[in-house]
Amino acid sequence: MNERTALVTGANKGIGKHIARLLAAEGLTVYVGSRDPGRGQRAVEEIGAGARPLVLDVSDPDGIARAAAQVDRLDVLVNNAGVSVSLAPPVGSGVEEFRRTYETNVFGVVAVTNAFLAALRRSPRPRIVNVSSGTASLTWSTQPNPQFTPGSGGAAAYRSSKAALNALTVLYAQTLADDGFKVNALAPGLRATDLTPGAAAAGGDPAEAAQGALRLALLPDNGPTGGFFSWDGTSVPW
Repeated sequence: MNERTALVTGANKGIGKHIARLLAAEGLTVYVGSRDPGRGQRAVEEIGAGARPLVLDVSDPDGIARAAAQVDRLDVLVNNAGVSVSLAPPVGSGVEEFRRTYETNVFGVVAVTNAFLAALRRSPRPRIVNVSSGTASLTWSTQPNPQFTPGSGGAAAYRSSKAALNALTVLYAQTLADDGFKVNALAPGLRATDLTPGAAAAGGDPAEAAQGALRLALLPDNGPTGGFFSWDGTSVPW
């Protein structure tokens, strides 16, 4: 065990749980962020040594503050928690669907990141990884790409929220560059999770995507910042 610590939001299942497991295997103490205490505790028991439960609902400001008060120093923050409440195109989406999606995928990331900045600043090599989506790439959405068929306006709330997250990634990277932060976004690819009905049947291994997050979480001092990367390490166009 080393002295490095990490927090993964939405880590009681799916890609987040695999990210937490990989970080723990690297010797980090990993806070497993979960809205539900019971599910978080079960995930901690399954991950094993190095994992610690942390009740954290990214849409609850008071809960975020309580969680941040429990963490003195943080080396890695993985903003993994995300939702997709609708697969509809913009013309078939209500404003409330956008609000619910942005509350977690955008506002929650800002709230959590800002709340844990003091702890991250105590690290000699702070790293932030924002789990985005290849479908957030405006270039890939209009041109052939390795992750999905372009040309569809579906899942407008989710995809636009992740595009906003990409913008925040750049802005945080620029703001925090002089403090030694590395802030990057990850396109994990379509994985067998419960994010959407189609994802569960996709067959993509969540553990494979988690390897990409691990790479960004442990970047060396000369590593990139303000970038958007696929799970395999290749760059994704904005």
